Amino acid sequence: MSSGRIFVISGPSGVGKGTLCKKLLLDHDNLVLSISATSRPQRPGEADERDYFFKTREEFEAMIQNGELLEWAEYNGNYYGTPRRAVEAVLSSGSHVLLEIEVQGALQVKKQFPEAVLVFIAPPSLGELEARLRGRGTDGDEVIRERLRISEWELAQQACFDCQIVNDELTTCYESLKALIQSS
Repeated sequence: MSSGRIFVISGPSGVGKGTLCKKLLLDHDNLVLSISATSRPQRPGEADERDYFFKTREEFEAMIQNGELLEWAEYNGNYYGTPRRAVEAVLSSGSHVLLEIEVQGALQVKKQFPEAVLVFIAPPSLGELEARLRGRGTDGDEVIRERLRISEWELAQQACFDCQIVNDELTTCYESLKALIQSS
């Protein structure tokens, strides 16, 4: 049985990664979404082990110490990471793994799996990104300002990715992403 590939979708918070990944999963039976672990609080409508593995900071730090994570990062005061064992199981089954993760984590994955395909989803502008973050209605002004500050660093990392796609118009962005997945 052949080994699957890792596809990493990354970019600033609010750029549309989640929407794009949901569409990819509907169109590709052999693509499995990796569920991340996080220390951030659960949001309304989210379910443990469906949206994230919700952990306390202490539990997450134990996962780091025990080498249980493929990648991890602290983002906006919370930990995020990818449990290693689940990814390896999907790859060995021959299916492909889709990781929707932060930029720091994407770069860690590339170091461990150089054959992973890293895709950076960029906003058309910082102004549009801010409008999208505000439109979600999930964060206050201070959190949005911090997300935008982090986004500037993330945008500067685009050259480290295998492909960059601007999410100016969702359908066009998705078609580009879908074509990339199918050709890899």
